[in-house]
Amino acid sequence: MLGSFQQALKVGDLRTKVLFTLGMFLVFRFGAHIPVPGIDAEAFAKLLNNQLFGFFDIISGGAFKRFSIFAMSITPYINASIIMQLLTVVIPKLERLQKEGEEGRKKITQYTRYFTVVLAFIQGIGMSIAMGRYPGVVDNPGIGSYMIMTISLTAGTALLMWIGEMITEKGIGNGISLIIFAGIVARIPSGLASIVQLYSAGTIGFFNVLSFVVIALLVIALLVAMNEGQRRIPVQYAKRVVGRRVYGGQSTFLPLRVNMGGVIPVIFGMSLMMFPATIASWFPRSAVTSFINTYFHFGTVPYNVLYALLIVFFTYFYVAIIFNPVDVAENIKKYGGFIPGIRPGRPTADYIDRVLSRLTFAGGIFLAFVAILPNFVISITGITSLWFGGTALLIVVGVALDTMKQVESHLLLRSYEGFVK
Repeated sequence: MLGSFQQALKVGDLRTKVLFTLGMFLVFRFGAHIPVPGIDAEAFAKLLNNQLFGFFDIISGGAFKRFSIFAMSITPYINASIIMQLLTVVIPKLERLQKEGEEGRKKITQYTRYFTVVLAFIQGIGMSIAMGRYPGVVDNPGIGSYMIMTISLTAGTALLMWIGEMITEKGIGNGISLIIFAGIVARIPSGLASIVQLYSAGTIGFFNVLSFVVIALLVIALLVAMNEGQRRIPVQYAKRVVGRRVYGGQSTFLPLRVNMGGVIPVIFGMSLMMFPATIASWFPRSAVTSFINTYFHFGTVPYNVLYALLIVFFTYFYVAIIFNPVDVAENIKKYGGFIPGIRPGRPTADYIDRVLSRLTFAGGIFLAFVAILPNFVISITGITSLWFGGTALLIVVGVALDTMKQVESHLLLRSYEGFVK
């Protein structure tokens, strides 16, 4: 990986892409320290002693704790993208646009941008009103202050969306994923500093730190193995004679990834799990809020069970949307292919669906385990640093692997070009 990165810096056009991406990261980190007008950041930070919004603060790179203009991070864009993907299955017009190629995808992307702004504005209103219910957080509670806060938060999300699209277009890797990646990585120094402080104060010992390091390395290795793991279904193509030429006859495979849903089911499940906490924050003195803070927060058994079930459900749901075994079976049949021992057509689709269901179950259980992993880490090591969340590590490892694959593909393409020349 490091060798590929060093080679990338030696290639002119690839070096420009990498430097442009790093420059966008600097803009992101600079904006994470610009406060929203009318908010007392110190008073707001005292409200985050609980762990309800820990993950939200992690993916925003600490911007939520400071309540900066990037406090909502890129979450509205992620939610808008997921909802648009779901709507393409339900609404025939969007489904036709998706099948129209590049122009159709551009149109759907434009709709996603508009929807992102709408969601960001609604979320900004809710956050502004919620902050106004806590004494001392908003300097001058009122409609004017709420509108300024809402517009600032919405503009920050729109700017992050633009930065992500610029990274995708002119940089290297997926811009939206890299923004989340940068936010999580930015929390690592503060997390390590908190561990050092706990160790210096005698709260934890050397065995706790050693256990933390060993668990972190094992989890990273497991994440890499699961992200790269796949089931390869053999596909044989029959020979075809067209004129004087013979086509086909080769043997290939259909790769089915174990973690086909990626981190999307976890993010969608977390968004739903944050919904009760968000509603509760609007009514800080109600009985419902007291119940949620007592029995339904991060670390409790009901929270973890429901969170794990949601992740498994959304894993199946998301895989069903992005992968259709019937279409895959028809394409294999169309080009004269077949799975050895399986009849073409419907039996092939049933076989692929059966294999995919088993892989999806394994992937869903894996994602659920990773999501609730911090509970076991805290109980074993006594370290309560939220930045070591399994979800955060899943995002970091997945984005790092995908980005390095893109870098290596660019280098491979340039090597081919040099060989031809």
